[in-house]
Amino acid sequence: MGPIGNLHADIYKEDPLSTLVGVCDIDEGRADAGAERLGVPAFHSAKAMLEELGPDVCSVATGGYEYSSDHHEPTIEALRAGCHVLCEKPISNELDTAEEMVRVAREQDRCLGIDFNHRFTPAALKAKEWVDDGKLGELLFANMALWIGNPAESSPYFHLKALHPHSVDMLRYYVGDVEKVQCFATKGPDRTIWSTAHMSFRFECGAVGGLTGSYDIARGHPMERCEVAGSKGRFVLEDMWRETTLYPSDSWDKTVYTNPVFGGYRDFGDTFRARLHKFLEQVKEGVDPGDVDGSGADGLAAQRIIHGFIQSLNTGEVVRVAEVVK
Repeated sequence: MGPIGNLHADIYKEDPLSTLVGVCDIDEGRADAGAERLGVPAFHSAKAMLEELGPDVCSVATGGYEYSSDHHEPTIEALRAGCHVLCEKPISNELDTAEEMVRVAREQDRCLGIDFNHRFTPAALKAKEWVDDGKLGELLFANMALWIGNPAESSPYFHLKALHPHSVDMLRYYVGDVEKVQCFATKGPDRTIWSTAHMSFRFECGAVGGLTGSYDIARGHPMERCEVAGSKGRFVLEDMWRETTLYPSDSWDKTVYTNPVFGGYRDFGDTFRARLHKFLEQVKEGVDPGDVDGSGADGLAAQRIIHGFIQSLNTGEVVRVAEVVK
């Protein structure tokens, strides 16, 4: 029940597909404060909450080392209690625990989703529609950039693990699985971690690409930029929901989707509303757990690629993702 957990709770309370029935935090003060504000019971252990309430769906918005070490245990508890789980990104900071989360979800036949909120905005979905409709033709390259000012210091790889599940997921969403990666990184002023990095990709479809990310740039527009190009055209997506533009190769005319002034996205919180609603919608419809949009398997694939970055950073080599060592 930190800032993100409270945001999830607010969204469940207002979404017509859900009824908020309880909140939980091992920090009793945070749990109690959230429960009082939201008008629901507070719990101080996930196990107790699951046993007493038997919820259909729960969000795991815990933190921990590298933002994600505490995701594993409550996710496993909830899945084994028969609950569908929406877990914050990253799925987990280590591959073995992430693999177990995906495996247990499959064994329990429960939906496991990851909060890849960047892919659920109207602008991002419009770009995906263009790709799926063949407007880009055979995909050739993709470039991604994402930066925020984050002064936090954790492991040497904190920036790579905590920020770039979003970036990697967006590239996989549009271009597909990744075959090989290479990473170069630097430490910003007064930093002890690899706080700015550039990563190169070769996708299984044959396309190539790059990702540049940083925890050292506090401001700038756009904060996020995704460009995907093919034999028939390319699109540029800026800041998740602000605007996406299709540039066909056979015409000087372009197609632009711009976030509406009235009725459009107001802030970053709206990206969470879209993502949580989609998860609730898929659970309600009884979607096959393997077909969840932004699934645990997608989260695991993103972390495997990020561990490939780390391996490349340490060895200076190009790394084949399928051979990444845990």
